[in-house]
Amino acid sequence: MARIKGGLNAKKKHNRVLKLAKGYYGARSKQYRIAKQSVMRALASSFAGRKQRKRDFRRLWIARINAASRINGLSYSQFMHGLKLANIDINRKILADLAVNDAEGFSSLVELAKTKLA
Repeated sequence: MARIKGGLNAKKKHNRVLKLAKGYYGARSKQYRIAKQSVMRALASSFAGRKQRKRDFRRLWIARINAASRINGLSYSQFMHGLKLANIDINRKILADLAVNDAEGFSSLVELAKTKLA
C-alpha cells in the first residue's frame, strides 16, 4: 500500500493558524512557526483576560458600594454585614447599580442595615 503524505492536512492546519494570526505584525501573520507561537500566547492571554474581567468588575462594584454607603454614614464592610444580618441577599452588581442609579433606594437599604447593626 502506498504511503500517503500529510500535505493537505498540514496545509489546513497551517491555514487555520494563519487565519487566527491575521492582522498581526510582520512575520507573526505570515510564517506558520512564528504565527503559531503568537496565536498560542494570544489565546492564553484571552483566557486569562476573561477571568481578570470578572475580578475587575467585582472591584468596581465594591468601590461604588463603598462610596455610596460612606455617603450614608456606613463603611462597606459594616453595610454588607448589616445586610447579611437583615437576611437581604442582593449581589454586588445590583447593589452597585442601585448606588449609582437609585440613591433613595440604596439609602433605605443602608438605613435597614444600620438598624440591624444597632
